[in-house]
Amino acid sequence: MKNTINEPQAQTLTRLLTADRQHPVTVTYPKEEKDENGCKTGHFVKTIRTIEVHDVRTTKAGNVTLRAMNRETGESRTLRLDRIQAYTVHRTAYTVARPSTEPAPVAPVPSCPATVIGRLARDDAAYHADRYVLLAA
Repeated sequence: MKNTINEPQAQTLTRLLTADRQHPVTVTYPKEEKDENGCKTGHFVKTIRTIEVHDVRTTKAGNVTLRAMNRETGESRTLRLDRIQAYTVHRTAYTVARPSTEPAPVAPVPSCPATVIGRLARDDAAYHADRYVLLAA
């Protein structure tokens, strides 16, 4: 395992980008705990995950993020580069299918009751024509 404390962030990114095309990476990463209601508690627990990186992006705040598939669960994850504590690049091939690169749907899915009420309050008939399906789902 390589500790990220002992190397510059640019070197860590370079090594992970080399693995980006074909090799999985095991990372030590802090995960925020959640209570029984699913709310974040502010306490972090060290986790070890094997991921398959498929995209590298920079946020508006300037943080470098890795978009990857978790090998154990098959779920997509976004990891901040500066939070990775240690990593190991493997020599094996990818096994998890990457997400499709199709654009996201145009109409957003309502996330809470206030969003649904806000949409129903609009008088624009064209706005509602193609969105009733989303609201009913």
